[in-house]
Amino acid sequence: MELLDHLPEADRQRVLARLNSNLMVWLTTVRPDGQPVTVPVWFLAREDGTIVVYSRANKAKLANIAANPKVSLGLDVTDIGRNIVRLEGVARHDPSLPRAHEYPAFLAKYVERMGAMFDTPENFGELFTAGLVIEPNKVYVG
Repeated sequence: MELLDHLPEADRQRVLARLNSNLMVWLTTVRPDGQPVTVPVWFLAREDGTIVVYSRANKAKLANIAANPKVSLGLDVTDIGRNIVRLEGVARHDPSLPRAHEYPAFLAKYVERMGAMFDTPENFGELFTAGLVIEPNKVYVG
């Protein structure tokens, strides 16, 4: 991931490991009135450096992103205030993405949770139909 090239090797490896292993990320969007809104989401960090998130079609985050595509992402396990990874970037709705249950890498990461929480991956895919692509442009580590 080119975004991480400026980091020392140990930090780069730690960030990549977290992006590939963490199950949730906190996504912050901004409402039209300027209020930031943060929600937990499942995500997939792709080899091209982008991040994929799926949402229900009627959620406020989609309207927020349409009005202001700037977002922040925070990885959820911070090890008592250490090992923080936060990304900033630009998000867009991408209707060309396959459904979540038809995206092999996303399915592999979440198949057990999809089954436990939604009975089947197909049920998850029917509910979470809006695919988002986030292009990170800044990373913060601590």
